[in-house]
Amino acid sequence: MKALVLGGGGREHALAWRLSQDPVVREVIAAPGNPGIGQVARCVPTDPAVPADVLALVERESVDLTVVGPEAPLERGIVDLFRKAGRAIVGPTAHGAALECSKAHAKAFMQRHRVPTAPFQVVNDLDAALDVVSGRTFGFPVVVKADGLAAGKGVVIAEDRAQAERAVRDAMQERRFGDAGARLVIEECLTGPEVSFFVLCDGEKAVALGTAQDHKRIFDDDRGPNTGGMGAFAPSPLVSREMAAGVMQDIVSRVVAGARADGHPYTGFLYVSLMLTPAGPRVIEFNVRFGDPEAQAVMPILKGPFAEVLMASATGGLVDGVLHTSDQRTVGVVLAARDYPGRVEMGQPISGIERAAARPGVQVFHAGTRQDQGRLVTAGGRVLTVVATGDDYASAMDRAYAAASDIHFDGMQYRRDIGRKAVQESHGA
Repeated sequence: MKALVLGGGGREHALAWRLSQDPVVREVIAAPGNPGIGQVARCVPTDPAVPADVLALVERESVDLTVVGPEAPLERGIVDLFRKAGRAIVGPTAHGAALECSKAHAKAFMQRHRVPTAPFQVVNDLDAALDVVSGRTFGFPVVVKADGLAAGKGVVIAEDRAQAERAVRDAMQERRFGDAGARLVIEECLTGPEVSFFVLCDGEKAVALGTAQDHKRIFDDDRGPNTGGMGAFAPSPLVSREMAAGVMQDIVSRVVAGARADGHPYTGFLYVSLMLTPAGPRVIEFNVRFGDPEAQAVMPILKGPFAEVLMASATGGLVDGVLHTSDQRTVGVVLAARDYPGRVEMGQPISGIERAAARPGVQVFHAGTRQDQGRLVTAGGRVLTVVATGDDYASAMDRAYAAASDIHFDGMQYRRDIGRKAVQESHGA
């Protein structure tokens, strides 16, 4: 099998790395890839967000299976285009991608198909939004979400009326998120720990890929602004076998059956962001692709014929029990550039990756890197993810931080507490 991975971040490096280990995969191509991906795949300069160009690449290269990393190609209908051309691709159609790309669509879908989530209202104008956040509807804190994609910055948990009104005005009046904030979802604030739950769907059924817990805030102890993710550990010790079975039955199966009933069968990855409330798991939101940095934490412990299962997602016939996660644990630490998640300076030379990757049980996945005159330099806010595997969370955490200390670039910053929650949770603290 010749496989193509679309994207150039840490998630795509993890997917390409995992596919390169599969015996049935004779070659992995990445578009556009990055220097790290280039060590396990052949990188080609094709823009994933231009579906017609990707299809031309697939036909030119006789690619057997395309795996979509980011959401932009999905929103632009790459799966619809590939299906018409008879090409196998992992991902949902543009209609399915709306589960991530429109929060209002996702909430209406969940309401229609009895998927447990927070009570909500969708508002289309400023006055209506200000009325909903007055405190009479949901009280405080209240969650204000831009309907469309806002680079992970379109959600505000407002502690009081002033903060809620500011969030509404930022989105609808100041147009801080452009068209994404023209419509808002305002919902009751759920409480409890958050868990990432990953499945793969073929339109008829879904199989579980594992769980993880992400760390969104930039600083230790979940302080500071939100980011794309500063690290993750897998699996989540909070999700028992019984809870996982309940999530599959009460949430995932309803999504799959509901999408089919709506006439748009869901295929590809589904990332269910869960809040483990006192009343049980509730859906915070859906993503229609694998998470980043969760993919980097999950891939090293995902065992079985990954490429064949991905092909089954694209063509039908998914079977339970073919993939499983090992008994080991992973901790992944994101190494970010100075001033991330704000504007960052790029082009800083990176050293020490080879030393870090030589440690037992360690993988270093590239996210924001590029080659500059023979040197590896920074090329983004999140630069690398250092992932370590261990027999328990504590040993994985120790290995990950020892490897992170081997790496250097000017302005490098990272959290020192990725994995601490897992150690505490696994001991019942």
